[in-house]
Amino acid sequence: MKKIIYRFLIVLLMIFSFYYTNKIIEFLKEKDPIMQQIKETKSKYKIESKDASINNDSIIPGKKGKDIDYQKSYSKMRQYGNYNESLTVLKDIKPVISIDDNYDKFIISGNKENRCVSLVFKVEKDDEIDSILNILEKENTKANFFIDGTYLEKNVLKLKNMKNHEIEILNYNNSYSESLFKASISYLENITENKANYCLGEKAINICEKLKLHTIKPTLNIKNNLYINIKNNLDNGIIINIDINNYNEKELSTTINYIREKGYKIKLLKELLSEKN
Repeated sequence: MKKIIYRFLIVLLMIFSFYYTNKIIEFLKEKDPIMQQIKETKSKYKIESKDASINNDSIIPGKKGKDIDYQKSYSKMRQYGNYNESLTVLKDIKPVISIDDNYDKFIISGNKENRCVSLVFKVEKDDEIDSILNILEKENTKANFFIDGTYLEKNVLKLKNMKNHEIEILNYNNSYSESLFKASISYLENITENKANYCLGEKAINICEKLKLHTIKPTLNIKNNLYINIKNNLDNGIIINIDINNYNEKELSTTINYIREKGYKIKLLKELLSEKN
């Protein structure tokens, strides 16, 4: 019994000694002039995070903040031997309310502070997208394509060559069967070598929530009169779903130029919806 008590006391002493030593190290680190100088620049680098905006079943991304990573900054400067502001390391501060914690909401736009938009094309099994791709290439414009699983099976080579665009699974022959959906996503990820991020449309949200994919509900859905619709509704952060047809193809190039002339950047969804500052 005495041996057990003795061993217990030894372990307790070691734990206390370790804890006390760490406290001393932290105290000395805080008093180090290097750490004090790092903390003096806090206001220069700190950017407050902004929460995502939720309204019923919809969400608009917020923005991550920035702050100094004191431990990494201190470690780098100690190795350098002196305070050097250029060695300051920053870290992201996640919003309290973030799209990454709300897969059950529809994302309806990007952050309204950003003068950016995103183009979306929904590709059904019999759609032809060569003309759209040619226009986008000519205008040096990236876009997002939500691909039907049946189309995927028939156009593997074409999708492999769509390097400048973001490709996601739409459904499988208009079916939202979870097993087919997951199989199609896996197949697409193997082809594009990119992780799936998004779903499109209200029918997909239950499956996509389970798969930790964000569901997009475009700000604008344009069947025709593309140019006029954009001219009347262009705004920060909007997601523009453009039907694939001859009418919209004819106006796509003019519309892209108009968007840029108004000072907007056309971005992929992963860029538009990013919460990075």
